[in-house]
Amino acid sequence: MSTIAKNIAKIGERIREAAHACGRPAEAIGLLAVSKTKPSADIRAAHAAGVCDFGENYLQEALVKQAELADLSLIWHFIGPIQSNKCKTIAEHFAWVHSVDRLKIAERLSSLRPAQLPALNICLQVNVSGEASKSGCTPEELPQLAAAVSRLPGLKLRGLMAIPEPTEEHSAQHAAFARVRGLAEQLQAEQQIELDTLSMGMSHDLEAAIAEGATWVRIGTALFGARGYPASTSI
Repeated sequence: MSTIAKNIAKIGERIREAAHACGRPAEAIGLLAVSKTKPSADIRAAHAAGVCDFGENYLQEALVKQAELADLSLIWHFIGPIQSNKCKTIAEHFAWVHSVDRLKIAERLSSLRPAQLPALNICLQVNVSGEASKSGCTPEELPQLAAAVSRLPGLKLRGLMAIPEPTEEHSAQHAAFARVRGLAEQLQAEQQIELDTLSMGMSHDLEAAIAEGATWVRIGTALFGARGYPASTSI
């Protein structure tokens, strides 16, 4: 068994244990393998171990991998910040986008999504910790953004994504993820927007995220090892 396969098995066990601890079915939590900066060979190894969903931050890097791995049945998720001039390519080459935080970006993705493809699955990124360095709309901006995005053709608003401020304090982890869940519940109650996705939780805090309702956990380091970033990387 490869190192990546062993790591996937360990993460799978963590997901199952976390789900059991809070009374949720493990099948309700998807594993999104964050493969940014990792070679196609690593993605092949992860796919051989049962992973189908892969998250990429850098568009040009992702396109190279998609071409190299075209023989596999993979589902590609874009999870990085989005520049307007990249929307056409993202709309054409991904099944999910987790990082929409502005209506302008959503409108461009909508207008540029090829008609022959299924609706592009969208998560709205919310900055629940108020960090200046983080992307994401504010909780106050979210209701208006969600209402507008839910009406756009070619897109399907699935839920929310968040990257809370890193902390090892479990109560703080839970509080941040609970706030994301609460925002989603508020949208559903007040605007009747049907949401089924909470993209939250990474290698260090997936247990807290699952306890608070995560349906995707985005795992990179714990699967593929530490990342080595190139000197310059194009989004």
